[in-house]
Amino acid sequence: MRNVFILLACLWVSQGQASDLPAPVTQALKAAGIPVAATAVWVREVDAAAPRLAINGRAAMNPASTMKLVTTYAALDLLGPAYVWKTEAFATGALNDGVLSGDLHLRGGGDPKLTYDQFERLLRQIRARGIREVRGDLVLDRSAFAVAAAEPGRFDAQPMRPYNVAPDALLVNFKAVTLQLIPDPVTRKLGVSMEPAPTNLDLINQITLGNGNGCGDWKERLRADVFGHGPTTRLVLTGVFPQSCGEQRWNIAVQEHPQFVLGVFLQLWAELGGSLAGGVRDGAVPVEARAVGVLPSPTLAEAVRDINKFSNNVMARQLFLTLGMEAGRRPANAEDADAAIRSWLDARGLAVPELVLENGSGLSRRERISAEGLGRLLQAAWRSAVMPELMASLPVTATDGTMKKRLKQNGVAGQAHIKTGSLEGVRAIAGYVLDKTGRRWIVVFFVNHANAGGAQAAQDALLQWVYERGGA
Repeated sequence: MRNVFILLACLWVSQGQASDLPAPVTQALKAAGIPVAATAVWVREVDAAAPRLAINGRAAMNPASTMKLVTTYAALDLLGPAYVWKTEAFATGALNDGVLSGDLHLRGGGDPKLTYDQFERLLRQIRARGIREVRGDLVLDRSAFAVAAAEPGRFDAQPMRPYNVAPDALLVNFKAVTLQLIPDPVTRKLGVSMEPAPTNLDLINQITLGNGNGCGDWKERLRADVFGHGPTTRLVLTGVFPQSCGEQRWNIAVQEHPQFVLGVFLQLWAELGGSLAGGVRDGAVPVEARAVGVLPSPTLAEAVRDINKFSNNVMARQLFLTLGMEAGRRPANAEDADAAIRSWLDARGLAVPELVLENGSGLSRRERISAEGLGRLLQAAWRSAVMPELMASLPVTATDGTMKKRLKQNGVAGQAHIKTGSLEGVRAIAGYVLDKTGRRWIVVFFVNHANAGGAQAAQDALLQWVYERGGA
């Protein structure tokens, strides 16, 4: 991996000199063992004609999650902040005395935040239509997106991490359960509860409660395994949980999309007094089906805030495919979304020839953009009608999101809206800084190097320098 980064560094053409970097940034990079050639820095006042600082600005680099700025800005501009997704329910067959002698259909529209609570709202609508017992199947229409089958652990061999969940037109609760770990010092046992609790998922807790005062990365001491067991899935938890950690939450992605939707449906449907005689299958909604419920999502502006504040990869990938879908492609795939974004860039007169898109979230080893290219997009966004929504979605230094714990003791605390990005060998920041004189600056700083994990000090030093001396 180190040799790859060194080779890339040798191929890049520099814009500006290493000596142009502020001394605190240079010193922090040196302390981390990161050569300037493995970085790209671009700083420009929002209304200026030329950058204040440009080092390797045109080098195509992996931006990690700062790529979400491309996807979210394009979506806000193309679809509008008030755009909503719809999840719909339909019924076929006769309904007599609460008994539906047919199938119940759910059609997904790509909602990126169809949470457990929201899904229950849709089922309550169906019950309010008088349906109690469904004699047929639960039929899922997931045809809005065409998602190629992929191994969920392909990216980093962590298939049960929620950020690796593949997009789906009918994505319920991010296809994940939340485990609440509750140590009991009296019984010396660890209690585990699960929400949602799909009826086709059996939780087997074999975790033991450990002694000691240290907590650290407690998840590294635990293991979750999934086994098929007839029509159900078994989730087996093992390992040692330190009692000193107190109560903790653990999010785990389990099952395939249809099985997960079925399990959550059966759990909630039973709680609402309903029953389902059949199973689950995919299928289009028949023309003769009648509507029995519709659930609009939160607005796009709200979704974009979640995507950027908390760097939600699954929601970003849903939004990416939505761009392809709304461009007229159904089922929409990644190539359709890529084409939609490139068409939008052309229409806006934004040339970003180095841009490489895979899923629009930055959770990718293939995606590329230059610091200058992303900086010019941020400059265009600043001048656009959706600037307030995009800026409000970015983490604020020392305040919230992925920047909550950074720069708390510095003058730039609370004065910068910064999207972060992090992968193995990649650290990135991009956004806006309001300097101490009241001028606004665009800042992009990429690091692609085996030692990128140590880049935070250098990136924070740049933000502080822009705040203190950006125009000096």
